Amino acid sequence: MVDSRRLLLRLTLFSLLLTSTFADDDDKEDSGGGEPKTNNVKGVSYDGRSLIVNGKRELLYSGSIHYPRSTPDRWLELLMKAKHGGLNVIDTYVFWNAHEPIEGQFNFEGRFDLVKFIKQIAELKMYAILRIGPFIQGEWNHGGLPYWLREVPDITFRSDNGPWKIENEYNTIQQAFRERGESYIQWAAKTAVALDVGVPWIMCKQRDAPDPVINTCNGRHCGDTFTGPNKRYKPALWTENWTAQYRVFGDPPSQRSAEDLAYGVARFFSKNGSLVNYYMYHGGTNFGRTSAAFTTTRYYDEAPLDEYGLQRDPKWAHLKDLHKALNLCKRALLWGSVASVQKLGPDQEVRIFEQPGSSICAAFLANNDTKNGQTINFRGHDYNLPARSISILPDCKTVVYNTQMITAQHNARNFVRSQTANKNFNWQMYQEFVPTQLGSISKEAMELYGLTKDTTDYGWFTTTIELGPRDLPMKKEILPVLRVASLGHGLLAFVNGEFVGAAHGSKVEKSFVFQKPVKFKSGNNQISLLGYLVGLPDSGAYMEHRYAGPRSITILGLNTGTLDLSINGWGHQAGLDGEKKQLFTEKGSKKVEWKTPSGGPALTWYKGYFDAPEGNDPVAIRMTGMGKGMVWINGESIGRYWMSYLSPLLQPTQSEYQIPRAFLKPTNNFIVILEEEGGDPKNVEILTVDRDTVCSFVTEYHPPSVRLFETKAGNLKAKSNDLRPKAELICPNKKHVVAVEFASFGDPFGACGTYDLGNCTSPVSKEVVEKVVILSTISTIITMVLIDDANECAGVCLSLKKKKKTVLSGENELHDSIGHSRIREKRCLPKYEEGFGSTIEVRFQELKALELWHY
Repeated sequence: MVDSRRLLLRLTLFSLLLTSTFADDDDKEDSGGGEPKTNNVKGVSYDGRSLIVNGKRELLYSGSIHYPRSTPDRWLELLMKAKHGGLNVIDTYVFWNAHEPIEGQFNFEGRFDLVKFIKQIAELKMYAILRIGPFIQGEWNHGGLPYWLREVPDITFRSDNGPWKIENEYNTIQQAFRERGESYIQWAAKTAVALDVGVPWIMCKQRDAPDPVINTCNGRHCGDTFTGPNKRYKPALWTENWTAQYRVFGDPPSQRSAEDLAYGVARFFSKNGSLVNYYMYHGGTNFGRTSAAFTTTRYYDEAPLDEYGLQRDPKWAHLKDLHKALNLCKRALLWGSVASVQKLGPDQEVRIFEQPGSSICAAFLANNDTKNGQTINFRGHDYNLPARSISILPDCKTVVYNTQMITAQHNARNFVRSQTANKNFNWQMYQEFVPTQLGSISKEAMELYGLTKDTTDYGWFTTTIELGPRDLPMKKEILPVLRVASLGHGLLAFVNGEFVGAAHGSKVEKSFVFQKPVKFKSGNNQISLLGYLVGLPDSGAYMEHRYAGPRSITILGLNTGTLDLSINGWGHQAGLDGEKKQLFTEKGSKKVEWKTPSGGPALTWYKGYFDAPEGNDPVAIRMTGMGKGMVWINGESIGRYWMSYLSPLLQPTQSEYQIPRAFLKPTNNFIVILEEEGGDPKNVEILTVDRDTVCSFVTEYHPPSVRLFETKAGNLKAKSNDLRPKAELICPNKKHVVAVEFASFGDPFGACGTYDLGNCTSPVSKEVVEKVVILSTISTIITMVLIDDANECAGVCLSLKKKKKTVLSGENELHDSIGHSRIREKRCLPKYEEGFGSTIEVRFQELKALELWHY
């Protein structure tokens, strides 16, 4: 029996833990100064406007980064990128089943060194939201609960019962437990508050969170869906703003635009919100067997920092600009009057925060029309608002940011075949032993979760059936059919040691039916079924009562009728022979005899060697030609792959799988692939990953970049006299421009990395841009100014050769800024009779391409 008192000390509610005193120069500059003075008040509390840290209200921008989903050598880099993106808080779960996989045996080493991770957050003078759980969901195996909890007598997960614990996102299943759900929430809150940890407690999606626990919102559009705090003295907090959607195998790509994210956050803050947490800010990788049922190894790759920790622009940069714009409004948002609302049209409104008797004022102009842009008049000035967008005016006069108009650059990801790593893997194979008669016999096939106990994905089921000549069909063209109805997740079938076929369920429907014709023989026939799991469940009520594995096994088409083998007596084994021998390690691989690959049979191990790829870019492996299985690098599992499970787009959900450089040696890296279904590794390749295709887009209607503004003594000031729309591009560190690949001043179309010419373009666009950007062998920011745009293209092409005026201009200048050099050069582009824009694509040394879009 689990000691409930011991559990109580290590398992607590979704809490808010602030690990350091925040002091950031940018934040001080943007806040405007003049906040109410405090008398050295320490600690964390709250009121109806915000969380209060050391006596001061704060605007908090948080991002979820989970320490086990990346390697410790990358943590500091990820945290620094998050801070540079304008975040001042990092959010993470605590993963109980990673820290205590066996009851009483703890692991806080390597990727699970929570203390080190929190200390690094503190070193950067950021705060931390610690989501202690114990139930976390998070698309993590078993929702963070260790398997051994299933074997605690009379336990009911996520309910008010003797052994145990506290919650996360409970409102979605509370009704399933009826009165025990309500008593559970009351007990959870009372227990958490009694710990007196010195910081507020919060409950996600829990409308009735008991005092003093704060109820918070999770979702995509909490500015519209959140009914608000359940008490007016609690702040409005958004604890999960989903930056895209996690994927499961079989899914098509998941998308959420930077514009939609920015609109959601601006709307939430305009409605008195004061904290947003991006879930995820960096998703990372589900290494090994850590992902929940059917969840891909890649996690939230569409986050502002992608799986490899690279900045996904414009999402990362557009949100950074948003945080800057909100900070320019900080004084008004936190100490001004609660927002007043003025309707300016059927779907248009302005929300105003003002401080009586002062010049402090901030306005959010919103066009909620999802189809049409609008021009609205506010305090005597006209403002153009694209469809479904919000403009932020930190002084109630000047637009410094619009959620729909991105002034930051874009980029696209490239997977580049490594010349060094793919020279010769020298693949060898070993076919997994297929058992035919196992011990541990029971009348029926055992349940698969109970058989494997989360120590392996695989469980064997074997039985023997004797068939006589009169049992088998007399016609050669007719074969009996082996049918297995399974509760999930998948299986491979072997008869008399020969592979028959495979089948699997899905995230939506785990159950499936396997049916394949089989050549049975007269006499004894051995049937061997390999059931497999793709992670344990991570959500819902009564998780302890979820089951998997074969439930009905029959042979159809015999002369004597259908034969039910469900209670024929079954032998069992958890795991594969190769797992027990640890063939994925160099030492273990010496326990079997390997041979040259041939034929790609099912359930086969492959081993080889490769050298680390050139350079320092992240590394991935593309599993072309393989079906389903797992990959190890120098004994470390990089997770499950599944190439044969196609999405509705007829493509694998995930083809590339991250190999952390921390797993690699300079040479002779030992790679092992367990292929379940049958595949040939000859086309598997090692890749490096970059985001060196850089683009920009701007129109005459774009506001100037928010980076050109600051607050001085509470007043908004421009840092530059030139506030015309600009397209700014920055090369990645230590990379150089070597070519312009595409340029169009006109109406090009497409996306970053795939732009194409439209109906109209200037024939000299590329020539002019090349003279601007091929100027330096150092990283550069190239600033270009557009003074005109066109509302339509008709007739413009005829005027291109007739009129030429300066559209791209600047001054000769070179200076350092944050480790980069800025270059401005005077150049000209054609100005059209009705004006419009251009696109540029530039190639770098080590850097693939840069596309600059002026539209």
